[in-house]
Amino acid sequence: NEAKRAEGLVILGIPSNDFGGQEPGTEEEVQTFCQLNFGVTFPLTKKYAVTGADEHPFYLNAVDMLGEAAQPKWNFHKILVDGDGTPLKAYPSATTPSDPELVADIEAALGG
Repeated sequence: NEAKRAEGLVILGIPSNDFGGQEPGTEEEVQTFCQLNFGVTFPLTKKYAVTGADEHPFYLNAVDMLGEAAQPKWNFHKILVDGDGTPLKAYPSATTPSDPELVADIEAALGG
């Protein structure tokens, strides 16, 4: 993770309370929870809707570009975005950060 940051990787978390009401706290509470329970060291945005009528435009755009695979269906959904903000590929919640396909795609996006 740190080595990839030096190559230009930016990880951004987008909290949402859309799935089972699992993020009811304030942004500060969510940040603290993620740091303590998941070791999160990357920035988190404020909470956004990622589904439904109030869905954030980023997700609408990602679905337009990548299809339904980009629509989050549960927490920890991932979307790889290039340096210009273009969504490249989506990964379901079950995909771990160390998944070989995800790692290879990140390396390719970084030009490696």
